[in-house]
This record gives sequence, C-alpha cells and structure tokens, in this order.
Amino acid sequence: MGRYVVRRLLQMIPVFVGATLLIFLMVNVMGDPVAGLCGEKQCDPATAAQLRREFGLDRPVWQQYLTYMGHVFTGDFGTAFTGQPVTELMGTAFPVTLRLTIVAILFEVVIGIACGVVTGMRRGRPVDTAVLLLTLVVISVPTFVTGLLLQLLLGVRWGWVRPSVSPNAALGELIVPGLVLASVSLAYVTRLTRTSIAENRRSDYVRTAVAKGLPRHRVITRHLLRNSLIPVVTFIGTDIGALMGGAIVTERIFNIHGVGYQLYQGILRQNTQTVVGFVTVLVLVFLIANLLVDLLYAVLDPRIRYA
Repeated sequence: MGRYVVRRLLQMIPVFVGATLLIFLMVNVMGDPVAGLCGEKQCDPATAAQLRREFGLDRPVWQQYLTYMGHVFTGDFGTAFTGQPVTELMGTAFPVTLRLTIVAILFEVVIGIACGVVTGMRRGRPVDTAVLLLTLVVISVPTFVTGLLLQLLLGVRWGWVRPSVSPNAALGELIVPGLVLASVSLAYVTRLTRTSIAENRRSDYVRTAVAKGLPRHRVITRHLLRNSLIPVVTFIGTDIGALMGGAIVTERIFNIHGVGYQLYQGILRQNTQTVVGFVTVLVLVFLIANLLVDLLYAVLDPRIRYA
C-alpha cells in the first residue's frame, strides 16, 4: 500500500505540471489583461507599460509560468489586479464552496444511492420506471433552469427559503443551492447504483448468502451494496472537483461568493492571477480525490490489493 501511494504521488507531479501549464497558456491567450484592467477606456501607453512591468506581463509566457510555479511552491499565488492577494480571496471563497459541495455530496450519497438500491432491487417494476423517467428529466433540464425555478417557487412564491444566500453562507442556507448543484450528479448516481445492483443481484455470492439464510437487509448492505459501490464511488470521487469548479451557475443564481463567483469575476476582468490560482488548487483537489477513491477500492472490495 505504501509503495502504491508513493508511486501515485510521483505520478501526480507531471499531471499537475501539465494541467497548470495548459491552464496558464489558455488564460494568457484569452486577451490582454491590461485592457481588462483599464475597463472600457484604453490605457495610455505609459500606464499600460507600467502595469505590465508591475505584474510581470512584459516577460515571455514561459518565464511567467516558471516564476508563477516557483511562487506557488512557497504558498504565494500572486496578487489580483485589485491589489488583494489571491490567497485572501481563496480564504473567503473556498470555505463557502466547500460547504456547498459537502451539501451536494450528501444529497448524492443519501438520496442517489438509496433510490438506486430501491430501483435496482425492483427492476422493471413501476417504481423503477418512475425513477428512471424522473432522473432522465433531471439530466435533460439545464442547471440554471432548475435553480431559477426552485428560487422562484421556494424563495419568492412560497417564502420557504431566502431567494439569495447571505454573505455568511450558513450551512442551512445552502440546502437548496446544494440540491440544485447536485441534481444532475444525483440522477447519474441513482442510475449507476441501480445498474450495478441489478447486475450483482445475479452473482453467485449473493445466491450463496441467500441460501445460507442471511437476513435480507444484511445481504443487501454487507454483500450486494458493498460490491456494487465501486463505480459509484469512482463517479462521486471525480465529481467532487467538478462540483467545486463547476458551481459558477449555481453560485451566480443564489448570489454565493464562492469559487465559482471568483472564477467568473476573474474571467470577466481577465484577471489571470486569480483564474490560474483558483484552477491550480482545483487541480490539486481533483488529484487528491482520485487518489482517495483508488485507496477506497480496497476497503469496498477486499480482493483488491495494491502492489
């Protein structure tokens, strides 16, 4: 296990460097950051030259990248064009998005897996057909439509929740945004669990457990569900980074100042330091989540061993 973890950590290095380099190049070809900083009015040549020199934009891109990566390894993600360090923006944005992601993951795990088990055990019955149709509708409807509809009904018409989240973004206020953020992933988790449960029901070890007279709930939880969760855990693990980085629409709808909001503002203002800094952290989240998922395989299936 230890050798496997070390090998995976070493494999993360070129993936991290390649991903950050690609993001850095993509952000730098979006446009002229100085033009975005000056707004609608064009900067005079002297001011533009001073800004490029101050933010290091007058050097070649490869040199900018090496300088940036050197600062990243010391914990310095640069300074936004507003003069505020990017680490301060991260300190306010990531806790909010992390709470939102936790709420979304809980919806995926609790509701998605529960619905998948119920439909997988009753494949072909009316409840299975109804859940399949419902998940198909959820997948087909865009997130911004779901968000605006729930905001209109629950927040404006019925007054059950606040239409927008307060600046503190308490955990209770993130329930509806978390449900919106998790809606599509929840539908996929339900379908994945259903398919895996339905396939493993016909396995020999399930028939053996039933023949031994084990209670139905123990057969499902200890044998059937545990071996059926590997594809589900894989999806949820990769979805963690996607939820944190893909919450732009949800955070804009409910006025949540998290990672999605900061990325939107950074792209809108062509603030390369903010965009690259946040995406760099999201790349690390993806890599760590994938490593944890791989290690969790051995917990779910004892037959898996790491050399």
